Amino acid sequence: MNSQEPNPDLESFREQWKAEVRAKHAASGAAQQSEKQQLQQQLQQPRAAGPSHTHARPVTQHPRKPPQSAHRSVAQDEDDDYVQPQLFDEPITTAPASSQTAYLVSPENGEPVSALEHYEKAVEKEAAGNLGDSLKLYRKAFRLDDRVDQKYRNKHFPKLPPKPAQPTPAKDVSTAVSTASKPDQPQSMKDLIASFSVMSITPAPPEVEGMPPPPCPLATLPEEILVHILRDVAILDVGDFVRLARVCRRLAYLVATEDRIWRRICLGSEFGFSGMHYYWQQQVTWKPLTETELASEAARIESIDEAAESGAGSETAVQLATTPVFTLAERARRHAEERVANTLALYHSVYERSWQRMFRHRPRIRFNGCYISTVNYMRSGQASSNQVTWGSPVHIVTYYRYLRFFRDGSVISLLTTVEPADVVHHLTREALALHAGGANPHLPSFVMRHALRGRWRLSQPGGLALADSPDAPPVVEAEAERDVTVETEGVSNYIYRLDLTLGSAGKGTKNNRLGWRGFYSYNQLTGDWGEFTLRNNKPFFFSRVRSYGVKGA
Repeated sequence: MNSQEPNPDLESFREQWKAEVRAKHAASGAAQQSEKQQLQQQLQQPRAAGPSHTHARPVTQHPRKPPQSAHRSVAQDEDDDYVQPQLFDEPITTAPASSQTAYLVSPENGEPVSALEHYEKAVEKEAAGNLGDSLKLYRKAFRLDDRVDQKYRNKHFPKLPPKPAQPTPAKDVSTAVSTASKPDQPQSMKDLIASFSVMSITPAPPEVEGMPPPPCPLATLPEEILVHILRDVAILDVGDFVRLARVCRRLAYLVATEDRIWRRICLGSEFGFSGMHYYWQQQVTWKPLTETELASEAARIESIDEAAESGAGSETAVQLATTPVFTLAERARRHAEERVANTLALYHSVYERSWQRMFRHRPRIRFNGCYISTVNYMRSGQASSNQVTWGSPVHIVTYYRYLRFFRDGSVISLLTTVEPADVVHHLTREALALHAGGANPHLPSFVMRHALRGRWRLSQPGGLALADSPDAPPVVEAEAERDVTVETEGVSNYIYRLDLTLGSAGKGTKNNRLGWRGFYSYNQLTGDWGEFTLRNNKPFFFSRVRSYGVKGA
C-alpha cells in the first residue's frame, strides 16, 4: 500500500473532530451573546427597581458579617452573658429563662463581629471569672487577627506622647528656672471643703429674663432644719445622703463635715455598728438560744486554758470563766450597751474623733446585697490511648459560693454551679423554706434546695476565738475586729465553720471583700474537728442586689 495515499479512517476522524470544535464555538458564542443582551437589559432598568438576580452564570456569594442587632446563631448560643458582680437590679419575672440577663448593668447588645470585639468580650468574661467562655472568644479573636492583642492595648491603654519641650529665650532663663523651682501646689481636699463653708445654696436663675425664678425651698431653710432633713435622708439610705454632695457646694460641705449626722449613722442600727453582732444570737438552725446552751458555755470556756498557758489573753480567760449566765433579755441588753461603749472608745482612740472616718474604715457587714466567691480551676480529662499526652482534654470547672447576711444574726450559704443572675434574687428565707427537702422543683428558685441555714458574728478587738463560741476549732488564736465567723448546717450531724476576714477591694468601696482564714467541719456526736483545704477557694466579693431593698432583711 502506498504511503502517500490518504487513509479513509483518519480523514473521517478529522472531519468528525472539526465538526465538534465548530459546534462548541457556536454554543460559546451564543452564550456570550445571551449574557451581553441580559447585561444590557439590566443596565437599561431604573435603579429603583433594585439589582437583578437572574444571571446566566452562577455568581459566588460571599458571606456577610451579621449586623449588631442580628439574632444569635446556633454556634453563638453557647456564649452566655455573665453577671456583673457589682450590682443586680430588680428581677424580670415575665422574661423567659434564656433572657434573664436583660436586667444586668450595661447589657451587651448583639454579638461580637470583629477580632477586637471578640477580644474585648473575652476580657470581660475573664474578669468575671468565666474562663471557659473567655478562652473560646480569645481563640476566635486570634483566628481573625493574630495582632488583636496589640490593637486592644493601643485602644484601651494608649501611650501618651511626651510633651515637646518649649524653647525658652536666653533672657528669660532665670525667670523660667525660678518658676520651675516653685510649682503650683494642688489644693488639698480638706482645704477645698473648708472653702465651701462660706457658700450658700443659690436658687436657679429664671428661665426667661424678667420672670420670677423657680422656687428653691432649701435656699430659705434655716441651718438646723436643713441638717435635720439631711439626717433623715441618711437614715433611709446612706448612699443617697452622700450623693447629695453632687448637688451644690453647700450640701457638699454639710455632707463632709456635719458630724452629728455621721454620729447618728454609726450609732444607729440601720447601717451602723449597733446592727453588728459580736456574739451568737441564735442556733445554726435559726432557733433561739436556750437557757441550757447559755449555761453550757461556761463549761466550754475551759478550752481557753491553752491560750492562758501561753500567756495570750489570760486575763480575758479568767474574766469569761467567772462571768455569770444571764437570761436572753438581759444578755441582749448588756450586748447593746457593750456595742455602744466599744464604738465610743474606738471613736476617741482609733478613728481620730471622726465619725465619718469610723463609718468608712471600721469593719462591718453589709446587708443590702450578697457576697459571691467565683472559683475556677482546671482538671485534666480522660487521656486517649491513641493520642499523645499533650492532646489530652482539659476541663475548666467553675462554681460559686454565696453568702447573704441578715440583721438578726442569721445567714444563708449556698454552693452551686448556677451563675449569679439566676441565684441572687432567690437568696431569701421564703425560697429556702419553699424548697426544703427538694419540694416544688418546677419553680425557678429550685436552686435554693441546696442552701444551708447558719449564723454569723464579728470578733471583738483583742477577743479570743472561743470567747462566745460553744463549738470552736481546736486552735485558739487572738482575733481582730475584722474577723467574721460563720457556722452553717452540714451533712448529717456535722456543722461547717467558715473563718473569714473583712477587707476592701478597689479604691472607693470599703468592706466589700471576705477573705478566707480557715474552713472546718465539726462532728456534733464525737466532738471531732476536721479541716478542709483552701486550695481552690477564692475570696468573696460584695454585690449589691436592689431586690433586697436598701436596708436588707
